[in-house]
Amino acid sequence: MKDGFVRVAAATPDIRVADVEYNTGKICEAIGEACDHGAKIIAFPELCVTGYTCGDLFTQDILLREAKKALLQIAEYTKDRDILVFVGVPLSVYGKLYNAAAALNRGSVIGLTTKTFLPNYGEFYEMRQFTPGPDQARYLIFEGQQVPFGPQILFADTDMEELVVSAEICEDVWSPVPPSIQAALEGATVIVNCSASDETIGKDTYRRELIAGQSARLIAGYVYANAGEGESTTDVVFGGHNIIAENGAVLAQSRRYHNGIIYSEFDLQRIISERRKNTTFKAAQERRLIRVPFSVEKEETELSRTFPKKPFVPSDERVREERCEEILTIQAMGLKKRLAHTHARTAVVGISGGLDSTLALLVTARAFDMLGRDKKDIIAVTMPCFGTTDRTYRNACDMARKTGATLKEVPIADAVNIHFRDIGQDPENHDVTYENAQARERTQVLMDIANRTGGMVIGTGDMSELALGWATYNGDHMSMYGVNASVPKTLVRHLVKYAADETEDEKLKNVLYDVLDTPVSPELLPPKDGDIAQKTEDLVGPYELHDFFLYYMIRFGYSPAKIFRLALATFDGEYDRETILKWLKTFCRRFFSQQFKRSCLPDGPKIGTVALSPRGDWRMPSDACADIWMKELEEIK
Repeated sequence: MKDGFVRVAAATPDIRVADVEYNTGKICEAIGEACDHGAKIIAFPELCVTGYTCGDLFTQDILLREAKKALLQIAEYTKDRDILVFVGVPLSVYGKLYNAAAALNRGSVIGLTTKTFLPNYGEFYEMRQFTPGPDQARYLIFEGQQVPFGPQILFADTDMEELVVSAEICEDVWSPVPPSIQAALEGATVIVNCSASDETIGKDTYRRELIAGQSARLIAGYVYANAGEGESTTDVVFGGHNIIAENGAVLAQSRRYHNGIIYSEFDLQRIISERRKNTTFKAAQERRLIRVPFSVEKEETELSRTFPKKPFVPSDERVREERCEEILTIQAMGLKKRLAHTHARTAVVGISGGLDSTLALLVTARAFDMLGRDKKDIIAVTMPCFGTTDRTYRNACDMARKTGATLKEVPIADAVNIHFRDIGQDPENHDVTYENAQARERTQVLMDIANRTGGMVIGTGDMSELALGWATYNGDHMSMYGVNASVPKTLVRHLVKYAADETEDEKLKNVLYDVLDTPVSPELLPPKDGDIAQKTEDLVGPYELHDFFLYYMIRFGYSPAKIFRLALATFDGEYDRETILKWLKTFCRRFFSQQFKRSCLPDGPKIGTVALSPRGDWRMPSDACADIWMKELEEIK
């Protein structure tokens, strides 16, 4: 449970209808297996102590008596086991029969959650035997102990504040207002569902979407345990379709028609982070639900779930292509509006032959197409200087011509040398002044061309560069509209590749592919033997690592130690421990020290859930201290 992870399980044991002793043995076997796999929470199907399909046998006192004895036996089995168990059982209370999910921990029955909505349609006839649970939970005496009984009981871990569990039963989640809604509003981060949902054509898809959707609506983890083989097939068949979902994502699901256990881990810190940021997720003002303490040991959870190496880039090719098209459209629509609103006659883009300026030019061309304007009014400016190579210069020029833009070349070496003379900079001293003077001269050229032509400068810098502060303040950092401002570097590459794949112009396609093969560089230092001498990723680290760090730090507020742990698992075999730690330290240090550049960013369109606009998504003082983040990294052994 370190770093907020808790392993959960959904189990469908082999059962026999009305054979309580056999079922009890199988339930205990599954609990033992789940404990061996490190699960801290396990859910079983609805009424699995007896079997869901007992029909009118539920009116037999002997069955109910044996079910109660079995429940106590299962509870006793948990005495020396580190787990919270939810098991479905019929329960007779004050002469009425209830469909319940019993919560078991450390040898005791600590709660009895009742089913609120009883289906009585189609193949279901639960109201023939059962009574709906009370509107609110109350306490009753169960085997000499005071135990909460009713809906929406909250089971709160005594050591881990984020771990609060509540249960509902099958039809409850299919209802218009599931009980889990109120439970989540009062703090439940994990919902378990003891279910017996039979199989009909297409129902598995609906079920999966329902559970995923409920986990998203509640911003919670959801464990759904379904009845399977062993139930009666007199009229229906149960497939044991178990699902574990977190905030809209299905983490694990079982193969239907195959009994067993599935496992995954919930990231409670992620859930809490999402709730904190979501202002429509408002905790209930009046606390009316019963909270029951339980305990499981806090230990490091072995992770079975994986984390994408490129969280900004969909792994599925079809989804990735759809995403690229949507992003390009968002970028172009934003620029279209700004060009129309300002009555700009031209759009001025500085092109270097690199990825970012290529994407900016492609977006600008798309915006002009949307406006029905002649793309000759796009002024693509190449400004060769000390670090420009023939390859990037050629690609920049060819690309401008093939997109229909007006190519303008403004060599800046002479102007920069005059500036060096004016400020007393030795041209042989290739320090930060040497580099930044070039970037600022280029920005001045672009701004002045825009003024002269009645246009606006289109920014090219991407979000990864902004996160690291890898931009010259008031140089390439500045523009009149930054179309790439919320696009991370790993995604920029895929957007350019998508454009290359989609174009029918073979010459443009070849240029774009060559841009993709060119090392990322600001080209501010003289080439070595005609090749790029300054490679960005050698200086600040691999962008795939930085984008990984950025995503989990900003999207979910993870600590550096947790990000490091996830990166170790995700990039195992690609980067060693020392390399990941080195660049994570670089990321944290630069992210804090470079906020002043992000505090005065130009406007630009948001395209995803992570963005660094100081006006909307990331508001941070420029003098915030990074000490506690860096200290945590220094303590990593």
